[in-house]
Amino acid sequence: MIKRKTTLHLILLFSIFALLTAYFIEHILGHQPCNLCLIERIPYVVSIVIILLFIFIQKFERFFLIILSITFIIAFSISFYHFGIEQGFIKESLVCDLNSNNADLTKEALLNQLKEVTVSCKDATFKILGLSLATINIFISLIITTITIKLFLTYEKNK
Repeated sequence: MIKRKTTLHLILLFSIFALLTAYFIEHILGHQPCNLCLIERIPYVVSIVIILLFIFIQKFERFFLIILSITFIIAFSISFYHFGIEQGFIKESLVCDLNSNNADLTKEALLNQLKEVTVSCKDATFKILGLSLATINIFISLIITTITIKLFLTYEKNK
């Protein structure tokens, strides 16, 4: 059985890889992310911070495992919500239009908003094997959540 620290190192490396892949798709391949896509990156950043704290502090390990599990449960929820919008099960919400600022309705501001390219949360601009990144993120988040919960439940056996 793989030790807990090895597993967390693998999750850390995967989180870094996931973020680098997202930035590669955005900046090198030129696919603009929607606002939910950007929000879906946050749990990976949080997981990197949590795992680094876990590695360097080496205290409160069970607490960090709970927080890491909650982080990926949230990631799963956001991705599932995004998937629902892509499939038309859920109506696109204000989250998908975070750039709109109703307080600033000057003519110049409206013209600038019209010039900006906005990506709808309904449109999957990039797919891997026919699956949107939100769909892939559902599976990844579910797998990592399962792993971190198992690490927490088998904490004493898995030192």
